[in-house]
Amino acid sequence: MAANSRLTIAVHALTWMALSERRGRQVLTSDQVATSVRTNPVVIRRSLGDLRRAGLVTVRHGVGAGWSLARPPHEITLLDVYAAVEPEPLFALHHSEPNLECPVGRGIRPALGRFYGDAEQALRRQLAGASIADVLDETLETGHQ
Repeated sequence: MAANSRLTIAVHALTWMALSERRGRQVLTSDQVATSVRTNPVVIRRSLGDLRRAGLVTVRHGVGAGWSLARPPHEITLLDVYAAVEPEPLFALHHSEPNLECPVGRGIRPALGRFYGDAEQALRRQLAGASIADVLDETLETGHQ
């Protein structure tokens, strides 16, 4: 199963927007963001649309069209971004009912539900403790080494 990169793409886009903002450029086009991410602008527009619906970015149409951060980078947590682009739970249980005649089938859902819930809570705590500004600072620090 391939890993999902929606969170990575969204964080990359927001981090690039934060750096551009820091350098005095408030608005970026999806083409400009796509150049940094090295993906199709359609992928970026889809991601930025999710972020806009979550109130993390704004879009301007017409002259000077483009995307900008809706809040300062230090106020956008990775948990905010995760919630915007990953609406489904991190782990899913069976799509159909397991065999309830089997001792494993009978107890697997509650057992995994607890383990998966604990893992998701740990992830959420970790993501809540980091902001786009933190990612930008670390990215710039790492890039200079």
